[in-house]
Amino acid sequence: MITADRSSRRRATAIGLLAIVMWAGLALLTDMTGGVPPFQLAAMSFAVGALVGLPWLRTGGGIAGLPHDWRVWLLGIGGLFGYHFLYFTALRNAPAVEASLIAYLWPLLIVVGSALLPGERLGAHHVAGALMGLAGAVVIVTRGGGLSLDPQHAFGHAMAGLCALTWAAYSLLSRRFAAAPTSAVAVFCAATALLSLACHIALETTVWPADGGQWLAVLGLGLLPVGAAFYVWDHGVKRGDIQILGASSYAAPLLSTLALVAAGRATADWRVALACLLIAGGAALAARDMLFARRTLAKAA
Repeated sequence: MITADRSSRRRATAIGLLAIVMWAGLALLTDMTGGVPPFQLAAMSFAVGALVGLPWLRTGGGIAGLPHDWRVWLLGIGGLFGYHFLYFTALRNAPAVEASLIAYLWPLLIVVGSALLPGERLGAHHVAGALMGLAGAVVIVTRGGGLSLDPQHAFGHAMAGLCALTWAAYSLLSRRFAAAPTSAVAVFCAATALLSLACHIALETTVWPADGGQWLAVLGLGLLPVGAAFYVWDHGVKRGDIQILGASSYAAPLLSTLALVAAGRATADWRVALACLLIAGGAALAARDMLFARRTLAKAA
């Protein structure tokens, strides 16, 4: 028989993995929004994402049920807005491939940083699995080509590095505030929308979606990759296996590429197949303990 605690942990891990599936649609839906500037798009989609959290607010006691610890708000708003602010800044100051690849160090940082969490043990297979996932992400992001970091883009690279650190820290430190309800993410999203709007007004020229399809893409962003994904991720990192979630997160760029291929906006080739092997193998390696535990329990039953 599987203990209630282990079963709950597996269920929370599975819920957290849904975020990775949702993030896979980020590139496609963003591409479908046309020429809407980044901060304006963030403001619009996060506003929708805040509305997604209304059911959590209702079941979590409403406004009265929200945490009173200011550190929860600093972590949540800093994590969501900070990540996107740093990522957009990196894209403005470095080539997109380089910025994206550096920013995608966050899954590896989560796996390694998990060793600092109470009750977690970091094994060599966790790190190896995350490194395999990183290798798969490199294949996808660079399209099998080389990568040369130009010193003149050092500021953009630094912003991308801070971006990775920000999301890793948000994910890891969320475990410390596990008592904070997931409904708080609705407020994180609302604050991120307002801060993104301020950045848009200061830095960008407004460009509205040109047709119904682009408006639907904005809505889709807010409902899934910039909405529900953050709620299930919050639940997963607080109560699930954060090492498996970290290593499996490298599936996001692969699934994103596959979504673009399915929509006819990219082509599949050997690089996609190689990335599939690396990322799937890395995730399975990182999840070795859970997979073997399930087999042992099944035999014992």
